[in-house]
Amino acid sequence: MFCFGEALWDVLPRGIFLGGAPLNVAYHLSQHGIRALPVSAIGRDFLGDEIRRRAAGWGLDLRCVARLAGWPTGTVQAVLDAHGAATYRIERRVAWDRIPVPRSGRGLPAPTAIVYGSLALRERPNRLALARLFARWPDATRVLDINLRQPFDRGEPVAWALRHARFVKLNDEELGRLTGARVGTVAALARAAHAFAGRHHLPHVCVTAGARGAGLWWEGRWYWEPGRRVAVRDTIGSGDAFLAALLAALWKRREAPPVSLAKACRLGEFVAMNDGATPSYRCDDRGNPRPAGTQSAA
Repeated sequence: MFCFGEALWDVLPRGIFLGGAPLNVAYHLSQHGIRALPVSAIGRDFLGDEIRRRAAGWGLDLRCVARLAGWPTGTVQAVLDAHGAATYRIERRVAWDRIPVPRSGRGLPAPTAIVYGSLALRERPNRLALARLFARWPDATRVLDINLRQPFDRGEPVAWALRHARFVKLNDEELGRLTGARVGTVAALARAAHAFAGRHHLPHVCVTAGARGAGLWWEGRWYWEPGRRVAVRDTIGSGDAFLAALLAALWKRREAPPVSLAKACRLGEFVAMNDGATPSYRCDDRGNPRPAGTQSAA
């Protein structure tokens, strides 16, 4: 799978953590044994050097992460509320606004899916680059994690992202905003997801609803998985882990939609119990997360 978009540093009260939704998704896919290539850009600076060092330590293939002179590596200042939920201040004119299309002839595998978000499409050059990737690999499933972030949460970047998607993941607030519907109950979420899928001609829509759980509109049927109570450290990256687990369950292990949804919820909860977006862990053959240094159950 390819994961197109931002590679950056999340600056938190407890330290700085490597992040960016596409890079996070690639990391979590790799913990499921899936080969995932981030497609991004970083600066020729210390922060860019450190991204390469950390991501290489995760075992990620970085051949599609470009180094750009004159463009700094991206950063995001994250502010946490009393419940661990984050708001963001995202720097502009950074390297990931100018992601080059990977050159052909580099032995790139044909991706089964191309994962992307609307934030990385805030500048036109990235929209053109992603369109070229879609044209090069037309059979790859286009997976949009819409990930609305102010002030880049409206207009052409979002509209473009939706026009090209085949599978969309979004949260309940985003669903309510994009449909104009009230989504305070599971039944209301189901109705809004159905309407959203019809409006955008989508066979697959996934809606996360924080501690309430998550729902999946899958080829005309609605599935719901309740959340479980956990001690939240922060929510950064939990949605990225959720998406990776869902894709791994659906496309690698070929599990049924309700089983896949439950596995995704459990991994999202696990990540929310840890600092940052990419805690150290591995998944067993059934997709269950095991913290680093622990053994899988027999």
